[in-house]
Amino acid sequence: MLSLDDKDCMILDLLQRQGDLPNTDLARRVGLSPAATLRRVQRLRAEKAILGVRAAVSPAAVGVKLEAFVLVTLTEHTEAGDARFAAAVADIPAVLRADAVTGPDDILLQVAAADTRELQEILRSLLRIGARRVTTLLSLEPVKPPSPVPVRPV
Repeated sequence: MLSLDDKDCMILDLLQRQGDLPNTDLARRVGLSPAATLRRVQRLRAEKAILGVRAAVSPAAVGVKLEAFVLVTLTEHTEAGDARFAAAVADIPAVLRADAVTGPDDILLQVAAADTRELQEILRSLLRIGARRVTTLLSLEPVKPPSPVPVRPV
């Protein structure tokens, strides 16, 4: 685990909330020089504390009308089968996230689709790539949107 001080935590918190914050503004907010701030950001990237910077896109603005969570039970429970399924899922752009989970199911997917027809195609493709059973939960509305990871000194 990497070592984080209060300044690192402030940088990580600010960048999670506003990833396009200019370095000079970031430096001013954390109380460091721009050069020192840049060095810290570069170190945090090199140490994989910062994995990337992305824009938060409105699903509705880009034609995504359905969001769903899909529980998947795999047909095959081997390393090779898991790897094949993971590789195939990685190639489905509508799958936003895929996590191995505990419980009666093996994988939890977060899926974005334009309509029910696209969602149905995605579900059928999951059966072709190694799912034995899929359970679909439509998201009606976010109760709490994605939020920053809590950052504490370590």
